[in-house]
Amino acid sequence: MRRIGPFLRDAWALARPYWSSEDRWRARALLAAVVGLNLSLVGMTVVLTFWQRAFYNALEAKDSEAFMALLFTWHVTPDEGFLPSFTIVAFTYILIAVYALYLRQALEIRWRRWLTEVYLTQWLDGRAYYRMALTDPVTDNPDQRIAEDARLFVDDTLALGLGLMRSVVTLFSFVLVLWSLSGPVTVFGVTIPGYMVCVALVYAVVGTWLAHLIGRRLIALNFNQQKVEADFRYALVRFRENMEGIALHGGEADEKRGLTQRFRALMENWWGIMSATKRLTLFTVGYQQVASIFPIVVAAPAYFAGRIPLGGLIQTSSAFGQVQDSLSWFVENYARLTEWRATVERLTGFTRAVAAARTAQGGPVAAKGDGAGLAVQDVTLSLPDGRVLVQGAEAAVAPGESVVVTGASGSGKSTLFRAIAGIWPFGSGRIALPATGRALFLPQRPYIPLGSLKRAVCYPDDEAGFSDADVAAALEAAELPQLVGRLHENEPWDRRLSGGEQQRLALARALLLKPDWLFLDEATASLDPGAEERLYAKVKDALPGTAIISIAHRPAVAKFHDRGLRVEGGRLVPG
Repeated sequence: MRRIGPFLRDAWALARPYWSSEDRWRARALLAAVVGLNLSLVGMTVVLTFWQRAFYNALEAKDSEAFMALLFTWHVTPDEGFLPSFTIVAFTYILIAVYALYLRQALEIRWRRWLTEVYLTQWLDGRAYYRMALTDPVTDNPDQRIAEDARLFVDDTLALGLGLMRSVVTLFSFVLVLWSLSGPVTVFGVTIPGYMVCVALVYAVVGTWLAHLIGRRLIALNFNQQKVEADFRYALVRFRENMEGIALHGGEADEKRGLTQRFRALMENWWGIMSATKRLTLFTVGYQQVASIFPIVVAAPAYFAGRIPLGGLIQTSSAFGQVQDSLSWFVENYARLTEWRATVERLTGFTRAVAAARTAQGGPVAAKGDGAGLAVQDVTLSLPDGRVLVQGAEAAVAPGESVVVTGASGSGKSTLFRAIAGIWPFGSGRIALPATGRALFLPQRPYIPLGSLKRAVCYPDDEAGFSDADVAAALEAAELPQLVGRLHENEPWDRRLSGGEQQRLALARALLLKPDWLFLDEATASLDPGAEERLYAKVKDALPGTAIISIAHRPAVAKFHDRGLRVEGGRLVPG
């Protein structure tokens, strides 16, 4: 309980932006409708207790006319006045309950849509996702937090918030009823008015305290369960995405060990949840069972003394149950509250990690310069552990110039490209990017997005901006004629195409998009030497005004470039 204040502030910080967003008026209208319908349900429950009183009094008096009227039409009594029949009350209650749920679900999906869009924007803007992957080992599985935790947060917040509101309104509605029904009682010479209210209050307070003592271990267990579940799902997805490499290595046994180990962690935590939930359920079910008979036992002496009729006893029991249920909201929702708290903590950690990644300073500054060329000025590149790869690098590339960058593996060539792209956060210096023109980076392992083949070739531009004929011509030029007839097929192309075909597709992308600056990071390494030479020649011919900067090891590639640079001994030197 010591941290309940900061936790509630975190929950409010997550929820508040939606209610002041561009969707606020529709959201507030839906919330008002849901609240109104929930309050109507409470009102119907109050009416039902008075109906029960009249109904059981009619049974006790053997009044068949009142019995039938209370079932199918309406009835007027001196004590309750006009009472609608059970048929009317039940039909109205069902109708209200259905639309209360329907509108709540409508609000839930709108809130989740808005929250997902916000989290995706924050995660993607400024390449925060990339910085987090390099610098934040704590915020695990950000994709699962966006997909799963956002859904749980919206669902639990609405369910718990509306449930608490309904419990409070029910409490105040039935306290008055129970107070008027129970009357005073004298204990050790002290007269206690409305004693049933006091009994319900003591019963609920004791139950709440015991529920917290028994179930508080669930908070940490539920937080960890979401983590281990996400870890296991991620491992399975990664296995699926790398099936060929695993099959070629014959790594099935090792993969099974790794997956089994992750699932074992999941199971061990789940057993902890089961054990804690068993103890909590043992208490809460017993608590609820005792509560079902407890008010009748307490009120029975007044009934046997003739102070209240059977209908009054039933109404007293029902009112006590409603008051006790309202006061016991915490007991009945303790397990869900622990899950909600775990979700809030995971989303809060995610939002803070994204904010830190977006505002973090570090790495060479890559920004538009005044000139038309590219300039690398006193750039030092480091690894996350602080080891320096390249120090004090200086270079300049003019528009339309071709430069090949060579060096030993691990010397920092690819890291230099990442710095030029503005995504490497470790190091210092400045990179003056061309004032105008478009740059396209093609890594050794091309990225193939989900969707149609045409989308893969046009990426990252919208495929609607290119005709099928233009895309087909690019594929033909990249020596992929067999794919021309499959532009609109949706396949997992990163698994359907070989490594060489994927690199050809990436070169078709360059031929289609016609960038002013083309960076190739061993983008032809999977091609045979003859194909590599042919495709370099085609790129040079098709993009005569494009500056091409290549990382390559094969000497044959050098002839397609005007000059060379070499990363050697931590320095960038001509070569």
